[in-house]
Amino acid sequence: MPVTQHIDAKRGDVLVLVGTMKGAFILVADAARRTWELGGPYFPGSSVYAIGYDGRAGRRRLWAAASSMHWGSLLHSSDDFGRNWTNPEEATVKFPQGTGAALAQIWQIIPGRDFEPDTMYCGVEPAALFVSRDAGETWSLDEGLWNHPHRERWMPGGGGLCLHTILPDPVEPQRIRIAVSTAGMYVTEDGGANWRASNSGVRAEFLPDKHPEFGQCVHKVAQSQQRPERMFLQNHWGLYRTDDRGENWLDVANGVPSDFGFPVVIHPRDADRAWIVPLEADVFRCTPEGKLRVYRTSDAGASWEPMADGLPQHDAYETVLRDAMSVDTLAPAGVYFGTRSGKLFGSPDEGQTWTALVDGLPPIVAVKTAIVS
Repeated sequence: MPVTQHIDAKRGDVLVLVGTMKGAFILVADAARRTWELGGPYFPGSSVYAIGYDGRAGRRRLWAAASSMHWGSLLHSSDDFGRNWTNPEEATVKFPQGTGAALAQIWQIIPGRDFEPDTMYCGVEPAALFVSRDAGETWSLDEGLWNHPHRERWMPGGGGLCLHTILPDPVEPQRIRIAVSTAGMYVTEDGGANWRASNSGVRAEFLPDKHPEFGQCVHKVAQSQQRPERMFLQNHWGLYRTDDRGENWLDVANGVPSDFGFPVVIHPRDADRAWIVPLEADVFRCTPEGKLRVYRTSDAGASWEPMADGLPQHDAYETVLRDAMSVDTLAPAGVYFGTRSGKLFGSPDEGQTWTALVDGLPPIVAVKTAIVS
């Protein structure tokens, strides 16, 4: 059994939470982000596709979904930065009897908005949304989405039929958007009772009808918290922006080496600024030309510039997955991403320069950031 190292964190510190195919790790630094401490591995041997932090209502709570062949996918929490974790005897996130479904994987765990301090959201496979109203103690299936007439025709993507993106609108309390691979985006405007597809303008290159109502393979969506009408979407072939909360999508793949990729993140204050990591193609999911480059737009997708200072540019055939990129809320914003080869990179200056924070981790599938409250 690996020896687990723990971190100490104080108010104002930066956390980088890393989920891998063989456990979870936690990095901490002060606001200067020059020196990092590493904690972990937590849940060694288990895959951790979903990890997060809840700093609302005086909490300092970590969440991690650890999955194993023997025990399935279980949701754990820690209130002391990983020294102690809850260990549920049975799954708290599970499909009710009568649905005919069994939980395969937890793909996303996020806290609700500040005005709903005890609400949590969870996205799973097979694609479904779960909601908790008691800070994660108990969970209920969103029946409106589960019973949607489209659901029986949703098809799994390469990673399964997963609900991987949850976007509670920062202004409208009843509006939530979700993304499913491969069903596309759906939106509710009544708190989850009813849902409708919201994919206008997004292509489905692998279908006979390239612009169906649903069936697009959305890889990730990022929404501005200051201008919630602005979002960026990375598709299975296609890079898009919306200025009307996802009702219509505009192609913004202007000057990128490929419009295929997985992650996309948006600046915490500047809705015109976002970052992506393009990959060569769906049949060769590695960085183009063997160069590891993050592309940044500062003009809402009108143009993209490669950010490679400090990143390997020779024989760097890396892959960055949909949840393996994140941005902190400091000024300047820090940007972080992990690769399937176990490398974690960070930039304290919005992508201008990069440093390898850790090398040699198991394959990285999730990277999340938080500021200790």
